[in-house]
Amino acid sequence: MKCYSTKNRSGSYSLQEAVLKGIADDGGLFMPADLPVIGHHYFASRDQISFAETSFDISQMILGSEIPANVLREIVENAFTFDIPLQQMSDEIYALELFHGPTLAFKDVGAGFLAGLLAYFNRNASRPLTILVATSGDTGSAVAHGFLNSPSIQVVILYPSGRISEFQEKQFTTLGGNVQAVEVRGSFDDCQAIVKQAFADPDLNSRLRLTSANSINIGRLIPQSFYYFHAFRQLHKPGQSLVFSVPSGNFGNITAGLLAKKMGLPVKCFIAATNINDVVPEYLDTGIYTPRKMTATISNAMDVGDPSNFRRILDLYSNRHSKIVEDIYGAVFTDSSTRQAMKEIHTRYNYLLDPHSAVGYLGLRQYLQESRCKIPGIFLATAHPAKFRETVESATGGRVAIPQRLAKALNGDKVSTPCTDRFSDFKEILYDRA
Repeated sequence: MKCYSTKNRSGSYSLQEAVLKGIADDGGLFMPADLPVIGHHYFASRDQISFAETSFDISQMILGSEIPANVLREIVENAFTFDIPLQQMSDEIYALELFHGPTLAFKDVGAGFLAGLLAYFNRNASRPLTILVATSGDTGSAVAHGFLNSPSIQVVILYPSGRISEFQEKQFTTLGGNVQAVEVRGSFDDCQAIVKQAFADPDLNSRLRLTSANSINIGRLIPQSFYYFHAFRQLHKPGQSLVFSVPSGNFGNITAGLLAKKMGLPVKCFIAATNINDVVPEYLDTGIYTPRKMTATISNAMDVGDPSNFRRILDLYSNRHSKIVEDIYGAVFTDSSTRQAMKEIHTRYNYLLDPHSAVGYLGLRQYLQESRCKIPGIFLATAHPAKFRETVESATGGRVAIPQRLAKALNGDKVSTPCTDRFSDFKEILYDRA
């Protein structure tokens, strides 16, 4: 598998180079140069297979001979010890439960697979690898658990102080070992800007081997395409296309879906469902992209004012707005609407959704009503409701049971390093750690 930078399509990188670098030398994001076209026979099969089996099939087709088959199978089986089931809400609405992994969020899929890739690519390195991660919620815990105690790998997680839930925070600030949490006095956009500056800093990169485990890393984005295929296989509807509604913040999840569509997955439309941080839905309506400061909401992992993966979407469609809107429908919802949706789903189906998943449900419902489509629609349930227990219980009146692995994290002692939103201060923290 070869990759190129979104800033220079003529360049060529191996998967190993792209995964270890995280971001191209020119500051662009890596994209796969060639994607396989998966034939209709694969989608027509009615065989029920596990998520791990689906993932191995698709990853082999994408990666080709870059990783030996036995190594790739081991990576997949270690990363995906859980399944990703569909739950039917109505005749046309399904929830794809992506929260059955170690940290109860969809980020476990990409983080687990990337951890296996990096361990393999870093196996003969003479210097340790430092992974920098900016998180608006679930990425931090997924990456921390995916790489915990990995030899010759250090993990540094930047997160906005006071802007993620206690459950999310405790899942990565209580681990210690090779995981360091940096609590930034600022927003997620500030954290993400610091990470980008770190990769662009020559002095820092001369002293440390840096890579990223955010969705800007192609090694985390590729495995997120796997569950779109798995969802389609579970519905047993050969010859019929689907609609996917994706709760969207940094837009990695929907970009992975668009890659799946490019490989042949029959998807009629993707719904980019956002909270009031609506820079991409605004672009879909106007053709003008205007990044701005994020606004805090109850769906905090989606509070992003300048989503990195939007550049990948532009690249996929050669910056053609008319083509992008053929495949992506934008939908924007307030906190009030999100709370109402959580209550509605609980009352109607006795089912609990976290705020992010509720935004996905709202996007799907709106699209189906406006388009009058009679095809199956799937919204991505991206996090377990227990991770947002207070918000969910307040909105629904229901009680959210806390899984044991989450309760264990809550009882741990938080350890974090405070930092301003200035890159120079973060750089000193890195040097101190080194």
